[in-house]
Amino acid sequence: MPTIVHEFAWPDRVVVGTVGAPGSRSFYLQVRSGAQIVSVGLEKQQSELLAEKIDEILDQLIAYEGNPFSIPTITPIELVDNDPLEQPVEEDFRTSAMSLGWDPSTVQVVIEAYRYEETDEDALETETPEPVEVLLVRMPVGTARAFAKRTREIVGAGRPMCPLCGNPMDTDGHFCPMPGDE
Repeated sequence: MPTIVHEFAWPDRVVVGTVGAPGSRSFYLQVRSGAQIVSVGLEKQQSELLAEKIDEILDQLIAYEGNPFSIPTITPIELVDNDPLEQPVEEDFRTSAMSLGWDPSTVQVVIEAYRYEETDEDALETETPEPVEVLLVRMPVGTARAFAKRTREIVGAGRPMCPLCGNPMDTDGHFCPMPGDE
């Protein structure tokens, strides 16, 4: 079966957002170009790592002599996107793996999100699995900087962390394994 590819070369919008209350949120990478919208499910940790790695790539590119790619050091205010996800959110697939890259020919950050069929472990030892579905997103450097900023804010907007043990605290209470917690 051929791989289904959702490709966005210059999307109108690319964001990470959530559905649900803190503690039970579902994370989505959502991309829109015209009327075409694709929403893929992510884990919170995938979202956090994606933002971190995008900023790392952009910061490394700034270090090139003379910043030839015009990488912004901060998020361009005109690219800030604080709007909610496009509704209704319909998950096209759940992300199994992701990759991140840089295309110097178009001066874009490239995100690839993959969905793989679940297979038994013996099959994985003998063959490299092909993804069933792929989301391929290319975004300009300013958009990438804004994407990373928004994603960090979305990830950080979850449940507050316990100052003693560092675990998330629920609104209905928290069991803290640290001594002194009552």
